[in-house]
Amino acid sequence: MSVEHSAEWSVEQQTGASVTVIGLGPMGQAMAGAYLDAGYAVTVWNRTAARADELVARGARLAPSAEAAVAAGELVVLSLTDYDAVFAVLESVEGAVAGKVIANLSSDTPARAREAARWLAERGAGHLTGGVQTPPSGIGSPESSTFYSGPVELFERHRAALEVLTGADFRGDDPGLAQLYYQIQMDLFWTSMVGYLHATAIAEANGIPAEEFLPYLSSTAASMPGFQAFYAPRITAGNHAGDVDRLSMALASIEHVQHTAEASGVDGALPSVLAEAFRRGVESGHGAASLSALVGQFRRA
Repeated sequence: MSVEHSAEWSVEQQTGASVTVIGLGPMGQAMAGAYLDAGYAVTVWNRTAARADELVARGARLAPSAEAAVAAGELVVLSLTDYDAVFAVLESVEGAVAGKVIANLSSDTPARAREAARWLAERGAGHLTGGVQTPPSGIGSPESSTFYSGPVELFERHRAALEVLTGADFRGDDPGLAQLYYQIQMDLFWTSMVGYLHATAIAEANGIPAEEFLPYLSSTAASMPGFQAFYAPRITAGNHAGDVDRLSMALASIEHVQHTAEASGVDGALPSVLAEAFRRGVESGHGAASLSALVGQFRRA
């Protein structure tokens, strides 16, 4: 920890509106910055200490170790790549976690979130799972949102601090729920984004610039909520009647997309994956059923 990049360090715990942020990638830096903007006393730690330079210049305290960072106050926010990184930090500070509340805003599976919650509970600490639904640019905005789950009393105790970062959507006591909600949102986000990029690649391969294609893309994207609102109650009711659409027609359509892509010199692997899923549905006897019948097929898979 260099003198020019560190605030004076004290081993005494911070009091009042204080928080520790561990992990200073773009998201962690945005979080620490939001707390500084809100007037919090902020302690930070990162394996690469130089990432704290700008935050320290703004008034954050750079802890000399992860253990010292955890010891600085009750609320500890983790912003790490995954739970392997989380456990690497937690195991290094095991002796300091008792009585702390770890708001773990790192991404991983619901099972890993439950594992972390058990590990901390066995050592006298609390765990709040978070699933952040915004890029770093959205941190500090109440219009952004983060899923939370875990002990409701811990969530309510630290709700004001958590809402410095984004709006807070509490999903329940199960520590895995926030990650579950987050991952199924990411399922939709990534598949939608890749679909957009694949369609744009076909457009450009045929001389249609991305910006010229954009209004048509936006029109299709704007129609999706209507389809989703139509299908959701039918899926809940188990009604997959082919009165509006049929899986056999969806298969024919996606095969046409695949052939168009390949004829344009664009990789057809993405539509071929969808075609295979549609084909399995047709071959299992659901060709006359709605596309929504794939929900059951995915569950069985």
